Amino acid sequence: MAKKRGNNEGSIYELQDGRWRAAISLGFENGKPKRKVFTAVTRAEVAKDLGKAIRDLQLGIQPIPERQTVGEFLNIWLRDVARMNVRPGTLASYKWIIEKHLVPNLGRTTLAKLSPQQVQKFLNDRLELGRIPRPFADPAKPQETGLTPRTVQHIHATLRAALEQATKWGLVQRNVATLVNAPRVQRAEVDPYTPEEARAFLSAVSGDRLEALYSVAIALGLRQGEALGLRWCDIDIAARRLTVRHSLQRIGGKLSLGELKTGRSRRSITLPQVTISALLRHQGVQDTERQFAGGRWRDTGHVFTTTIGTPLDGPTVTRRFQDILKANGLRKLRFHDLRHTCATLLLAQGVHPRLIMEILGHSQIAITMNLYSHVIPSMRNDVADQIDIALAPPQKKAPKRVATRVATKRAPAVVN
Repeated sequence: MAKKRGNNEGSIYELQDGRWRAAISLGFENGKPKRKVFTAVTRAEVAKDLGKAIRDLQLGIQPIPERQTVGEFLNIWLRDVARMNVRPGTLASYKWIIEKHLVPNLGRTTLAKLSPQQVQKFLNDRLELGRIPRPFADPAKPQETGLTPRTVQHIHATLRAALEQATKWGLVQRNVATLVNAPRVQRAEVDPYTPEEARAFLSAVSGDRLEALYSVAIALGLRQGEALGLRWCDIDIAARRLTVRHSLQRIGGKLSLGELKTGRSRRSITLPQVTISALLRHQGVQDTERQFAGGRWRDTGHVFTTTIGTPLDGPTVTRRFQDILKANGLRKLRFHDLRHTCATLLLAQGVHPRLIMEILGHSQIAITMNLYSHVIPSMRNDVADQIDIALAPPQKKAPKRVATRVATKRAPAVVN
């Protein structure tokens, strides 16, 4: 009498169409038996797959069901991999992309059957018709239907990162997201303020409640989140030092201090006198607001706050910034362009790009050079003048005069 197979030993049997199938029990899930099934043309093939699955179980590696979908895998990747390795803001972005775009369109596809053609069509469709309708949108106004190339790039990057993990885990043979073309994004031309425009801007914000914030942005090149994440303990006025430690981010609808963009983003910067003066004035204004608010004041320790001490929201700051530009007839600029203005001013003063990289917190000097390969017109003139000086031919020196004696004959006397 044949001995019955034990638990987790699996079984092999032939199908009616002549193929072979192996199955192994993985226990129960939600009260239902869970199995891993292998199908192949020959018995030897399924026996090999079954043997590997049994060895994985003995090592504590749980085989993945053959029919796992893209949506199921993405949720596992988000929970077990991304959550442990990326910043909260990045995790929130991944979660939004997966929930709003990847799962609704690719989620029901079997992970092992996801093809490059399917991913390419999905990206093309997002570019043309991917925009999610806004709630309460005015139906009378024309609505944009496609996503921007940059957003589609982010979707593609998220899928590529997830499928890279699936490849490492042996769930797929190749990362199909690397075999498709994401839309090309044309780099926006950086057009910061000239020195004259920068001085006009600082003059316009003089006396404004957030004058010190604009000074920090344009004089130190801080990102908006870095500036809004500053606390008074990050600033040493006596030593003229400011240390960038955090970035203010909105995560899950709540403002909180998060990690910086890169490791080099954590940096200490020497404060110029113009920024020190603005910070001291701002400190006095904040003390007055604290006294006026009384019990409503929330002591968060932030440098830039609302009138009751709570952190400032980025979009609110941006709107106020744009209102100031418009009211003073200044050229429209993004808040982030104040950072670009800082870099350009430093270049104009002849500061070495390596120092500019450290001030801005770039991870590589190539980023600094690529971003600011443009120069303002006055710098172009200076470069041309320096080339003239370097390549000007040497001036010919006038030959030295040497005194010589010339023999002369005395003229004959004239007889009248």
